[in-house]
Amino acid sequence: MENFRKVRTSEEEMPLPFPDLPPDVVEMKVKEGSKIRNLMNFAMAQMELKGRRQIVFSGCGRAVTKTITCVEIMKRKLGGLHQVTKVRYKTLLEVWENQEPPPDGPAQNLTVHKNVPSICILLSRDPLDPNQVGYQPPEPRHEAAEDTAGSSSKGLKRPLPPPCEELLPKKLQVQVSDIPRGSGTTAGQLD
Repeated sequence: MENFRKVRTSEEEMPLPFPDLPPDVVEMKVKEGSKIRNLMNFAMAQMELKGRRQIVFSGCGRAVTKTITCVEIMKRKLGGLHQVTKVRYKTLLEVWENQEPPPDGPAQNLTVHKNVPSICILLSRDPLDPNQVGYQPPEPRHEAAEDTAGSSSKGLKRPLPPPCEELLPKKLQVQVSDIPRGSGTTAGQLD
């Protein structure tokens, strides 16, 4: 493979695994090189400014973690979103070209079929069927607790409890036993 270089990658197109989606649902296709800031700006504009009720995030391979990160950010910023997660495999086709083709023949290409994990996450303002596999209900909001703690919406979700007396640091008292120096006893042998 040292004489080959990847010239093209294409992914198998698959329909979204969610039945009964509206035809105008926004699908955010997250790629490995996508910038989270750009994805979130577009997705938030769709949900807040255009009033969309549902949005789908999808990604495969190395983009799976970035897809999950985008979903968690959106759930935290908007709140009250129902979620359904579907995990599956997608086939990627990679075309590799020989850098040192034989002198008397055409360039050799190698096509590799890779099965990579893929994730599709539906976020909805409207309630979804809680009996379907992969459903997560909205997280309860902690707005009242945030206001009393004086923290911003970007900070803690719930206030910290007041410090307890027993948790405050105390002086550590060490008792030294009467072991003569140079007796050959090490710290591991004191037990």
